[in-house]
Order: sequence, then C-alpha cells, then structure tokens
Amino acid sequence: MTAETPTEAIEALTFDLRGETFALEAGLVREVLDLLPETGVPGAPPFVGAVINFRGRVIPLVDLRVAFDMEVAEPTIDSRIVVIEYDLDGEATLIGLRADKVHEVTAIDRAVTEEAPRVGLKWRSDFIRLLARRAGDVIVIPDLDQIFAARGQSTANVTPINALQS
Repeated sequence: MTAETPTEAIEALTFDLRGETFALEAGLVREVLDLLPETGVPGAPPFVGAVINFRGRVIPLVDLRVAFDMEVAEPTIDSRIVVIEYDLDGEATLIGLRADKVHEVTAIDRAVTEEAPRVGLKWRSDFIRLLARRAGDVIVIPDLDQIFAARGQSTANVTPINALQS
C-alpha cells in the first residue's frame, strides 16, 4: 500500500461481498473480468481453492468471503473476478479475487475513514485496514497483508494455542 497524507483521498475500486461493500486501492487493480473457467486445486484450502488462466498465466483465485466468515454462494450474473497485482514475499504476484458485484472506482476521503475497532466486529479487526463512511453505509478496506499472512483463516477457523498444547 502507498502512504497517504491524511488529506489525500484514496482512489479505490468498490465491490460487494455478501451484501457488504469493500474497497481496494485502485492502483492494485489490473483488470475486472467476467467469470472464467476455474480449475480446482486438490487439497487447497477454500480460501484459495482454484486457479484461473489469465492471459496465458495461471493465477490463484482467492475468496475473501472465507476470510470474513461469509457464506460462499454460487456465482450470479453480477459476479466478477478482480485481478490485482500484489507484493507477496517481495515478488509482484497476480491474484484473482472473487467479487459478488463490482461497482466503481471512487475517491474515498481520508476524513471519513477510521481504524477498525478492536472489539465489536463480526470479523477479525486485523483483517480490516480502514473503515469508511459514505451515505450512511460503511465501506471495508481490507488489510490484504494480514489476510494473506493468515492464509484467509478467520477467527472461526483458527485453533486456539491452548488447544494445541493438550
């Protein structure tokens, strides 16, 4: 992510996941695609359970709904794949992200953003970089570093440390 001064707006692509609005920094987005044929990866976690062919390259298809404990549903006519270029372990990597619906590229004023509260959310707060308010709604800006580091494991899927010591 790029560093912004508090007065700069964040140019972001907004999209829906199970009725919630999310946003990604527009600079990460390479392309928005209609659905493509997927190839399942045996033994892969549901978070990255498939790959797609993107312009002759095989790229992972990530489902952020898994990270946010959302019900995974069948694609609809509005479903899209957002291809991003993201730095993973020092290497620029193309990744496809499932989206239930893609909206627009918009400016999100930094003045309407805030850190995610540490308690009271239904999702892992470390998976949320910022929350933004717009027209009575909340836009979730995910922290992809944290999500990818945790491999999309939500709190419901994380085994408590004391359970491992038994």
